[in-house]
Amino acid sequence: MSVTIGIIKEGKVPIDRRVPLTPAQVGQVKTEYPDLTIYCQRSDIRCFDDVEYEKHGAILTDDVSDCDIILGVKEVPLNMLSEGKTHFFFSHTIKKQEYNRGLLQAIVGKQIRLIDWECLTNLKGQRLIAFGRYAGIVGAYNGILTFGKRYNIFHLRPAHECFDLEDMKTEYAKVELPAIKIAVTGGGRVAKGSMEVLNGMGIRRVSPAEFVNELFDEPVYTQLNTRDYNRKIGRGEFDRDEFYADPVLYESAFHPYAQKADVLLAGAFWDPLAPVLFTRTEVLKNDFKIKVVADITCDIEGSIPSTKQPATIEDPIYDYNPSNDRVEAAFRDEGNITVMAVDNLPCELPRNASEDFGEEFLNHILPNLLGEDKDGIIERATITQGGKLMPKYAYLQDYLDGH
Repeated sequence: MSVTIGIIKEGKVPIDRRVPLTPAQVGQVKTEYPDLTIYCQRSDIRCFDDVEYEKHGAILTDDVSDCDIILGVKEVPLNMLSEGKTHFFFSHTIKKQEYNRGLLQAIVGKQIRLIDWECLTNLKGQRLIAFGRYAGIVGAYNGILTFGKRYNIFHLRPAHECFDLEDMKTEYAKVELPAIKIAVTGGGRVAKGSMEVLNGMGIRRVSPAEFVNELFDEPVYTQLNTRDYNRKIGRGEFDRDEFYADPVLYESAFHPYAQKADVLLAGAFWDPLAPVLFTRTEVLKNDFKIKVVADITCDIEGSIPSTKQPATIEDPIYDYNPSNDRVEAAFRDEGNITVMAVDNLPCELPRNASEDFGEEFLNHILPNLLGEDKDGIIERATITQGGKLMPKYAYLQDYLDGH
């Protein structure tokens, strides 16, 4: 069966230079699926040039609306949605995000089959495709860069000024940190990406117990999983399944780490029903030590009180003044916490992030899309089809209706 796939030009502002498939991956798809035709909408913002796509067998065009399947990264502007077609992109609608209600309404009105990258999971509910690793890599790099700037001990090129990850590695090879302690939260792609950078900088990893109880004459970091910084209210052992099912039964146990850490790299998923990591009241205590927070997850007014607003790639750092609970200019006062909270970190290394993403698409998604949908991977991620919500996403109906 002949199928056409279109790679759309990213239309969201601010611009995003990432792509769902690199030129080389287009060539790989063409080899493995000879009956597949790939069109590429011309773009002057991608991290790969149009001519590279053409070289690897894509057909350049100004319009991909006739393609059966249209691949993008960020939300598609309403005027670029193609009626009756299959669209892949991060829709940011499944949590009833108010700012995208009109987008979902337009998708339903145009009878589009929307498949959300975020919803592509295996039977265990684990995501099969994401940019999390590069969020962690860039977030950790930015966190260390921020520490260097705050104390004026070294200066690094911003990640977005590096050509790719290899170029960035040459930059962070220059880093010489004093004997500080760095706490990393999370155990998924984001945290692992962060630890890649810390390991690449030669920073020693220690256990949570060593982090709290021992002194070191070199920089060290520890990785904290959910059980390390949450405890059951009252009595009882930490139960991971119970915590994720009913987080209100737990309270934060992060303060011992806040008393020892100089830098926090926050990479853990946070449920609004779960305990916050720490409070403004705790920040005001004399024993609260953290001075630099790289909030890679960038949950505004979420688990970290200092993350009051998102920052941008061009202006990634601000200060949080716990005395008045306000944002101030970066490095304004030694009593402030310096915050790095960019909400689109993978965009800073678009080539590498796109390569990883495209590889996961080829390995896990495309075979199920073009062949038998083993384990219902595509079905579970399909939010709308035929002008209505799919049963799994029926909870969005009131949101869709404007209530």
